[in-house]
Amino acid sequence: MSAQNPSASAAVRRRLGALALHPLTLALAAAVALLALGEAISPGFASPGQIVSQLTIAALLGMVAAGQTLVIIGGREGIDLSVGGVISLCAFVAGNLMAGTDAAIPLALAATLALGFAVGLLNGLGIVLLRIPPLVMTLGMTGVIQGALVILTRGVPSGRSAPALTALMNQPLVAGIPGVLLLWAAVALGVCLLLHNTAFGVRVYAIGANPEVARIAGMRPERIRALLFGLSGMFAGLTGFLVLGYTGSVFVGIGLQYVLPSIVAVVIGGTSLAGGIGGYLGTIGGAITLTVLQSLLITLDAGPAGRQVIFGLTLLVLLLLYGRQRGLRG
Repeated sequence: MSAQNPSASAAVRRRLGALALHPLTLALAAAVALLALGEAISPGFASPGQIVSQLTIAALLGMVAAGQTLVIIGGREGIDLSVGGVISLCAFVAGNLMAGTDAAIPLALAATLALGFAVGLLNGLGIVLLRIPPLVMTLGMTGVIQGALVILTRGVPSGRSAPALTALMNQPLVAGIPGVLLLWAAVALGVCLLLHNTAFGVRVYAIGANPEVARIAGMRPERIRALLFGLSGMFAGLTGFLVLGYTGSVFVGIGLQYVLPSIVAVVIGGTSLAGGIGGYLGTIGGAITLTVLQSLLITLDAGPAGRQVIFGLTLLVLLLLYGRQRGLRG
């Protein structure tokens, strides 16, 4: 009995150490530190109402980052730069289908999910069939979408959110918690189960780690990668649908603000840009941390340009780490 106790204690210490170093734990610790700093600078920054407001904004980032997580884990520089354009396009479509009526919500949701998936799948097919690099393919798709939106809207805000969708985003549903946070929890559960409890998830990690070995094992990396981009588009479409509820109307470029943060949130959450390593739980922590950081920068009167500089510098540092990871693998 006494011989087993040291072994059991060591196992407990190892588990606690792994938990302390988990990307979600580290990201949430950073968020708490930023909240404390914000409260010291501006009393009320960490009030319950402000925290709920920040989590609501984080939910939007977390939704689009769910798809970004999938394509990055799938490897081969699988970054989706078209998510901002897809968000804008789907918000436009949802707003015009709804036109302020609750009865049109199911149709608008189905249309945005289908449209987002179709655009993402088109990205994936261009990448795997035409061998277009993901960054080039998705950046080109963004240009096509933004140009189409300018033609369709002529730069004028278009479409209106339904009252029920606006309430989902901005009003408490249960115990002071907005419905969008419960939706985010459901999405998080679904993505985590997909990645860690299904054969498809095993294949995603396998093609991200080593696509050639995965092919020898009977997997089809091209088909899986195309589907991952389709799912990324679908999550961007869902985000566009929710962004409409948050803002009430749509303007051209409303989704572009999510492109860089969605990538940074994924990598802060411990997902390697080299592919094959990571998960969505860390991305959740990354989304919350970035949202709190953005709120703190706004409190410090840092304009949009300053926030972009900070996010860009963060991504550059992460890319340097990515280059080191890739070199170690190669």
